[in-house]
Amino acid sequence: MKYPEPTVGAIIFNPDNKILLCKSHKWNNKYVIPGGHIELGEKMEDALKREIFEETGLDIYDIRLISLKESVFSDTFHMGKHFIFIDYICRTNSYDVTLNDEAEEYEWVDLREINNYKLGGFVESLLMELRNSKESRNKIEVFYGY
Repeated sequence: MKYPEPTVGAIIFNPDNKILLCKSHKWNNKYVIPGGHIELGEKMEDALKREIFEETGLDIYDIRLISLKESVFSDTFHMGKHFIFIDYICRTNSYDVTLNDEAEEYEWVDLREINNYKLGGFVESLLMELRNSKESRNKIEVFYGY
């Protein structure tokens, strides 16, 4: 692709207020939040709902924008790409996850436990900020070149 790739991702809270982490070979077998590419003509939130359902089988709601980040040819992904990450927090009423081939494992994790996981890409900084700041749900952050 000759242009940056816009993608959406979700920090998904279950009814116990635990978040979903997915272990992915695309991110050096580290845990990340689920998400994927926005298709041409697709609205961002529609892409988010589609990607989350495709990757996890979960329906999500209470969707709120939390972060905008850029990654330019980072070595944390399995191939060189220029991504624009548009991330949201949201909720699900389910605990039952059905993974597709983009992840090998999943865990429902309390935010206080994220230090116990090897997190891929920028996910660690995103989750640490969420954990440490009560205002994160309404704040958009922009980070360049992680």
